[in-house]
Amino acid sequence: MKFLRTPDICFSNLPEFEFAPTYCNVVAADGTLLRLHYVDYGPQSGRTIVLLHGEPSWSFLYRFMIRQLSDAGFRILAPDLIGFGKSDKPVEMGDYSYTAHVNWMQRWLDHVEVSDAVLFCQDWGGLIGLRLVADNIDRFAAVMAGNTGLPIGKGTPPEAFLKWQKFSQVVPEFPTGNILQGATVRDLSSEEIAAYDAPFPDERYKAGARIFPALVPTRPDMDGVAENLEAWKILQQWTKPFVTAFSDQDPVTRGGEAVFQKLIPGAAGQPHQILKGGGHFLQEDVHAELSEMLISLASRLDG
Repeated sequence: MKFLRTPDICFSNLPEFEFAPTYCNVVAADGTLLRLHYVDYGPQSGRTIVLLHGEPSWSFLYRFMIRQLSDAGFRILAPDLIGFGKSDKPVEMGDYSYTAHVNWMQRWLDHVEVSDAVLFCQDWGGLIGLRLVADNIDRFAAVMAGNTGLPIGKGTPPEAFLKWQKFSQVVPEFPTGNILQGATVRDLSSEEIAAYDAPFPDERYKAGARIFPALVPTRPDMDGVAENLEAWKILQQWTKPFVTAFSDQDPVTRGGEAVFQKLIPGAAGQPHQILKGGGHFLQEDVHAELSEMLISLASRLDG
């Protein structure tokens, strides 16, 4: 497997992102070692909160929340998926699959050895993160899901998603920073947009970002469907706290909170919210509110 590693200089002077990088190696199916980056910040003695990003963002998305959560006494782990952020980037779209991403993140989870953690997941962070929860139920004490899902290849996806999926495959130059802006309510600064472009010096680095929308299981014969069905069987027995925090201005995932609240026992009686003023990337728009919800959830676990 051929891969690229974004030069460190590309990440110089990122706004509000002074966190020291941490790395581990994960193994691809052909034996290639890939370097995976993650932020490990806050008191090591605090309960761990795992923040999983989606497409086409990276841990920079959580910069505000990392500070607010760590100031409240929690240890924060925010990894970059393979193909994104400061993690290595296989150059062929065929190197990426739903199964590969779950396997890579499982290896990362084994490396960090978390226990009784709280997961917050959004976008592909949910498609991957909820699989990790189902496969590692003893490692997680609670889940908060925002603007995400765990699809099983049934139903017709929203028109907004189908347009995005087509766009991602045909646009000559994949405009990462502008994509983030287009799915965020507030105006990002030019420095913030540049930070979302930073992992991808040129189009060769963007294979993962391009292929991700096409990997969402929208048909029953796609990779990940069988495993997601098994994961749902486990989640339908999940009695630990499960909170939804969706936003009010995301046309892709609008209404997606309902299936979690209906099927997961741990969602009963929880303080679910629809956060006003948030787009798809609600971490940019309503980060303070999300952080407060996570602090409240994690604090309740400690009695």
